[in-house]
Amino acid sequence: MTRETPIALLADRIRNYSGLLRKQPIEDVFTELVLKGQPGLAPPNFGDDAAVIPWKDGFLLFAADGIMPRLLMNEPYAAGKASVMVTVNDIYSMGGRPLGMVNVLASGDEDHRRKIVQGIRKGCEKLQVPMLGGHLHPDAAPEAPALAVAILGWAHKVLHGYTAQTGDNLILAVDLSGKAGCHSVTSWDANSGKSPQELIYRLECLPMISERNWANAAKDVSNAGIVGTASIMMENSGKGAEIILDSIPTPLEIAFSDWLFSFQSFGFILSVPPRHSDQVIELFHERKINAAVIGKVIEEPKITIVQGSDVETLFDFTKDRITGIVYQPQSAH
Repeated sequence: MTRETPIALLADRIRNYSGLLRKQPIEDVFTELVLKGQPGLAPPNFGDDAAVIPWKDGFLLFAADGIMPRLLMNEPYAAGKASVMVTVNDIYSMGGRPLGMVNVLASGDEDHRRKIVQGIRKGCEKLQVPMLGGHLHPDAAPEAPALAVAILGWAHKVLHGYTAQTGDNLILAVDLSGKAGCHSVTSWDANSGKSPQELIYRLECLPMISERNWANAAKDVSNAGIVGTASIMMENSGKGAEIILDSIPTPLEIAFSDWLFSFQSFGFILSVPPRHSDQVIELFHERKINAAVIGKVIEEPKITIVQGSDVETLFDFTKDRITGIVYQPQSAH
């Protein structure tokens, strides 16, 4: 597929992409554990990748992620690195800075376990976050390893993923100076070959944007892909969007259709008021990150994609769902 692929075929592939479909079971878990669950100090979470806990003059951010079994089985070193990267991105995407991590690792094969641990160590070194502890199951069956990482961060001001506002520009920030990543999942590696200082310098854009009140919402590009992640943000916000496919920054080394579905080592979608869009884009450009407006938030809860003169409805949230999670202001207090 190229940018010339019929838009209807592209829309169909996005709707049926496994990275998006696997989000659907979240709704039942969210309803049972969050909406019906035990209330506490933290407000309900409407789709953020980290829980937000008011703490002193800011907020603690608490997140956890699990690694896909096929990646862990086939590329254990890469899986270890990825377990650090995905949780760190969760914290930065919400305007925070990481404090430390713990892990739960199940691996009964010594060589396999060693590669995972080496990957985790490399990820921690690259992103300058300590692994403070964890739990090991050394007797797990070789065909059933598992890895999950939890992270704690702190933010002066939180940037949620469900507070996009009608009229905002959708800005995609990605690093095109990378290469195709893991073989087990479609991914783009823009971290390898860069120093820890370079990586943190780029990530610092997110808390800076949050603290300057330049954006209304943000999410890191997950395994749902670029358009899928933007769609989830709109669903969670109770909004819709028009996304211009031709405006999406894309590297020359990868097919456009693969790029749309690539898990990004550095990729963020922000919902930004037009008055701050130039400032946000300039900040990313100063730090050698490609950033561009790829669409606009609309009030009608519908996602449309545009390619040239062709327009296709991707999701109509009055009848479609991805996660099924929609911000309910009355439940947020």
